[in-house]
Amino acid sequence: MPQTRSIQPAVLLLDDGTVYHGKAFGKIGTAAGELCFNTGMTGYQEVFTDPSYKGQVLIMNNCYVGNYGVKKDDVESDSVKISGLICKNISYNYSRQMADGSLEKFLDENNLVAIHDVDTRALVAHIRSKGAMNCIISSEILDVEQLKGKLKQVPSMEGLALCAEVSTKEAYNVGNPDAEIRIAVLDNGVKRNMLKCLSEKGAYLQVFPTDTPFEECEKFKPHAYFVSNGPGDPAPLKYAVDTVKQILNANKPMFGICLGHQLLALANDIPTYKMHHGHRGLNHPVKNLATGRCEITTQNHGFAVDPKAIAASETVEVTHVNLNDASIEGIRIKNKPAFSVQYHPESTPGPYDSRYLFDDFFNMIKANM
Repeated sequence: MPQTRSIQPAVLLLDDGTVYHGKAFGKIGTAAGELCFNTGMTGYQEVFTDPSYKGQVLIMNNCYVGNYGVKKDDVESDSVKISGLICKNISYNYSRQMADGSLEKFLDENNLVAIHDVDTRALVAHIRSKGAMNCIISSEILDVEQLKGKLKQVPSMEGLALCAEVSTKEAYNVGNPDAEIRIAVLDNGVKRNMLKCLSEKGAYLQVFPTDTPFEECEKFKPHAYFVSNGPGDPAPLKYAVDTVKQILNANKPMFGICLGHQLLALANDIPTYKMHHGHRGLNHPVKNLATGRCEITTQNHGFAVDPKAIAASETVEVTHVNLNDASIEGIRIKNKPAFSVQYHPESTPGPYDSRYLFDDFFNMIKANM
């Protein structure tokens, strides 16, 4: 396989004025967004296509990216969702025989601006110290002062509602129409493997746009609701919070993941907050408070629910906590058939430790049918 090399220079500028110089990869252009990092060593294609990354420039902390190429089935949505990519080393060639092509070709086809030959370990250490911030990558503008002007125009992730940009525009169905269980899925940026996990357990799904009213969802006659992950700040999503409140008032079983977890908290007067630098990767330890067991989990979130407000709540109970920083990773509503987790039990990419949560959801549904 022929090997190609890009000699086009590229610049990475952070909001605090820090500058990194590297080489261009993917589309020649300019991209900006909130800077975040992922610690996973595999699953880069699934990560790049995760709708929850909308509006973010991603640092891959692993030293090499692209070494096993790309495959058309290894995606979580129909396109790359990250705004830009930062890597240490790029593999132009790939070793997986079943791959459809190289990462370079994949990024070109998805018009993604990327920079490599950057000390990503130093960059991640900087973000862990200083916190998440906006940044801009460019392989067409190398003048730092000009990039500073463009970076000032990039909105903060805090207060930014992005679900409508990644949600389906029209409702669609997944699974067997004759299935015993019908689940309404509120698509805030749902990952494909979440739908697969639900349908393979024997549910017929109707996936609704993020802003679909509860009354419209009820026309499907669902036995339960699944509230998906998604990008941006949950606080501005008043319509989604209202829908979750209506689900709870109707005593319909509900399972929320990631943003869905935050929306369940907001619907119970538990506020959310922006984290210092978020959790993203495949190896985050979470303790199940009911069993006492630790689960190694996949995570991707920059917001979390307020532990002090939960401690003062009479109706919301904590079910899971992060063993690294004690942040809230799961809740349940004491007087309602509803629960949620902050992490990703569908685990693409990542470990299968938390797949039991889908079993818990189906058991809850059957108990309420």
